[in-house]
Amino acid sequence: MTKGKVTRIIDGDTFKVQGGKAIRLANVRAPELGTKGGAKARNELKERIGGKTVSYNTVGKSYGRDVANVKVAGKSVNQGMRNKGYTKKGK
Repeated sequence: MTKGKVTRIIDGDTFKVQGGKAIRLANVRAPELGTKGGAKARNELKERIGGKTVSYNTVGKSYGRDVANVKVAGKSVNQGMRNKGYTKKGK
């Protein structure tokens, strides 16, 4: 797994780490900012990982971002967000 310090939360399923790399949570679907629930989803992700060092395993690419499974303090961020209802359809 690769490690990086979170420097910016973009929305409820995408963030940046030090160095500018954008990472999207695999199998998580959060509302976009500016849509219903978007700010709430972003705040949820910010509470979980904002300013923290995360470990991530890249499983794909999407629009120039790494799609990854992410952990903080040994806990899955992806699963935590899915448990809050941010799931991809059919998953």
